[in-house]
Amino acid sequence: MFTAVLPPAEVVQELDKYLQPRRDADPELRWTRPEGWHLTTAFMGQVGDGRDEYLEDHLAEVAAKAEPFDVRVEGGIAFPNPDKARVLGLAVSVGHDELAALSASCRAAASRAGIEADGTRFVGHLTLARHSRGASATRWLHVLDALPGWSWTAGELVLIESQSSGYGYGYVVAARFPLGRPVVDQYG
Repeated sequence: MFTAVLPPAEVVQELDKYLQPRRDADPELRWTRPEGWHLTTAFMGQVGDGRDEYLEDHLAEVAAKAEPFDVRVEGGIAFPNPDKARVLGLAVSVGHDELAALSASCRAAASRAGIEADGTRFVGHLTLARHSRGASATRWLHVLDALPGWSWTAGELVLIESQSSGYGYGYVVAARFPLGRPVVDQYG
């Protein structure tokens, strides 16, 4: 499972339109599916049975304390570096500090729920493609730098579950948490 901020459908459609004619240019890249595009805030490798309910309660509190914020993705980014890139994506140029704070809060919420979250340094990005061995991404960074960039207001945090199927992995939104809205007690 992981927590994330999702781009709106119109951003996904427009970015997909820009990438479509470029996807066949490098057969070694595995392009991510547009319906799975997201900005990860916290990754939790294993969530034990019954722990997801505690996690959702804590994430609802996190989201209630965070106000909606502007996000912009633009410019290429490669991990771990441009010479041996295993991940290629768009960088978060606006809203990175807010995403980083949300990431820290989501990781703390996971910890309070008894779930181990990934503790690597947060770098906001939207993953577009992967390379299994790592390859030079310099030309792809130039291509991504030439794209116009996309902006939106992040208004919710989502909890996503990775599910495997015969066709690989897919993502299912397990819970949605509006930002800046108080948690409503179901008992009154």
